[in-house]
Formats: sequence, structure tokens, C-alpha cells
Amino acid sequence: MKKTTTLYKRFERFWHWGQALLVVALIFTGLELHGITSIIGFETSSHLHHIGGFVWTGLVVLIFTWILTTGEWKQFIPDMDGIDGVLRYYLYGVFIGEAHPHHMTAENKFNPLQRMTYLLVLFGLVPLQIITGLVFFFFPEIRAAGVIEHIGFVAAVHTFCAYAVIAFLIVHLYMITFGAKLSSHLKSMLTGKETLGK
Repeated sequence: MKKTTTLYKRFERFWHWGQALLVVALIFTGLELHGITSIIGFETSSHLHHIGGFVWTGLVVLIFTWILTTGEWKQFIPDMDGIDGVLRYYLYGVFIGEAHPHHMTAENKFNPLQRMTYLLVLFGLVPLQIITGLVFFFFPEIRAAGVIEHIGFVAAVHTFCAYAVIAFLIVHLYMITFGAKLSSHLKSMLTGKETLGK
């Protein structure tokens, strides 16, 4: 029996969309800083990139605080049970109209593959991107303190993380089309409501 329930809480939707906007802005300004695009100019891009980076840092602190204090951290614990079925679905089943093998609940929103991916992205890639960005910004002070002398390695890691975030974003946008309808997952992240059950 199918029923509609609130799957994504208000703050969860806020930080999802807030982070999405910030990441897109940081990608745009980052591409400008690397000379790949030339729309608003280096100086403006640099200024906006710094502001966006600090706002993103603040938002991520709020996200981590919310996840750790509400028990939502349990959603990210890796669970390999059923991963073979999920992989088969994404590699084959989705193309022949099979039903998704994972059945979401408010307590178990993510399938095994999502759990691993979101754990790596949210608790690995995002903090590394932010930390390297902060080191980049405060490099003159850090160098003056004698902590590090050169920024090359940090710059390479920051750039690698940026492209990894872009790759994740592309895959994420593609995967949201795998709902019952093309717009189902997008709608649920806007409204918070999802139709669950068989």
C-alpha cells in the first residue's frame, strides 16, 4: 500500500539547496579563476569565490551539527546489505523498467550505494575542499608562521576536489531522473514529501 510521507525535513531541504547554489557559484567562479571562462573577470570572481567559500564553510558546520545532533548520522552508516541488487538495477534494471530494489523509509532513506557515496562526499570530499580552500586563503599568514612554505600541493588537491565535486554533481543530476516519474525525486526534495510503499 502506497502512502505519502515527509521524508526530507525542512532544514534538510534548506541545506541541500543552499549547498547546491553555493557549489554552483563556486564552480563558476573557480572556472573563471583558472581562466577556463571569462564572463565576470578575475577580480570579481576571486572576491565572490572567497565570500562563497566562507559561507559554504559556515553552512557545512551547521549541516554537521544538525546531522550529529538529530541522529541523522545513522543514515550515512555504510550497509552492504542489498548492494548487489542496487548495482544490478543501476547497471541494467533501470533500462528495462525494473523496480528499484531499495524501499525508502524515513529511517532508511539511502540505498547502500548512496550511503557510501554520500559518506565519502559529505564527510570526506567536502571537508577536504573547504580545508584546502582555507589554507589557500590564509596562505600568507600560514607561511609567515612557518607551517608550510609552498602552496602547490594544496592547490593541486583543491583543484582535484573541485573536479570531483563537478563529477558528483553531474552524476547526481542524472540519478534524480530515476524516480517513478522524471521529476519525482526533484519534487520530493522541493516539498519534502515522497510516496512510499509498493
